Amino acid sequence: MKIVTIIGARPQFIKAAMISRAIIEHNRHSKGERIEEKILHTGQHYDRNMSDIFFNRLGIPQPTWKLHCGGIGSHAKMTAQMLVEIEKALLESMPDRVLVYGDTNSTLSGALAATQLHIPVAHVEAGLRSFNRKMPEETNRVLTDHIASQLFCPTYGAIRNLRDEGITRNVFHSGDVMYDAALTFGKVAEEQSTIMSTLGLDRRSFYLCTVHRAENTDDKDRLTQIVHALTEIATPDRPVIWPLHPRTELYLDTFRLRETLAAHPAVKIIDPVDYIDMVMLEKEAATILTDSGGVQKEAYFHRTPCITLREETEWTETIEAGWNRLAGYKTGKIIQSLHIESERKEIEEYGDGHAAEKIIQALCS
Repeated sequence: MKIVTIIGARPQFIKAAMISRAIIEHNRHSKGERIEEKILHTGQHYDRNMSDIFFNRLGIPQPTWKLHCGGIGSHAKMTAQMLVEIEKALLESMPDRVLVYGDTNSTLSGALAATQLHIPVAHVEAGLRSFNRKMPEETNRVLTDHIASQLFCPTYGAIRNLRDEGITRNVFHSGDVMYDAALTFGKVAEEQSTIMSTLGLDRRSFYLCTVHRAENTDDKDRLTQIVHALTEIATPDRPVIWPLHPRTELYLDTFRLRETLAAHPAVKIIDPVDYIDMVMLEKEAATILTDSGGVQKEAYFHRTPCITLREETEWTETIEAGWNRLAGYKTGKIIQSLHIESERKEIEEYGDGHAAEKIIQALCS
């Protein structure tokens, strides 16, 4: 079986790493069909710490195709550029399956290009819904689910979402490959990461923040209110550590918020970090503040409380279990959310750490 895996954004590298490892193990032990995987990297994330270094540290095979479709630009322009280039690669290789992940422009472009060439699409992390159609990610995931041939759902809630939209065939509860990654790379981070000593941090002595969604970065009022919340909660004894996404950096400068941050040295802006260091920061933070869907889950995997800087989340089970709180973007609500105590429960539906193996078994069957 020939598979082309299409990735382009940081969370997809992590998920792909687990699937690639499962493919290697399958080929090593299976007496049946072998899998030949080729990787296409769209270049949606273009910063070295957010892209190239991942392949080295996560053990992902180097891409057969590496496109240059990243950068700051409209979703239409990026998606169109990806469609053209992905189609060329698929015509060259004509795989049996195309594997896409999550909800990025790379996801939708890969699914569309494959479908137009009558190549079956397998969607990992299918069925998630925020029910906010203003989010580009919501459009990407809904369209991808409706053209995919196999849908691998991380939760039972995702399966229910698909059923409500009339999608019931070839739907699998695989568990979450990000949980596989958390178990695998959590141990690696403890052994290899030096980020805590480099930044002079102690366990549970800091807040960790990530902001990258266009709804927050591109809106002056929203980004300003988030920045003000961070400056309010940060203290010398409990700083905010903020690995800065390239998009966020652009708009901090555009909206002249650098001056505000410069007056508050307890908000420590750092360059994007690789996945191993990010895992370590997530494990050791007192609380995580983020608008990232993936980081919300990783916070739970490492049993770190999370404040989500959005009005909704795809990962509703993290809210119901008490590990996550929706704060939106307003300064007062963010600060208030930090001080709310809640009972926390375990979440069973993310699986047992073998989601990638189950996906490979389903692909082969």
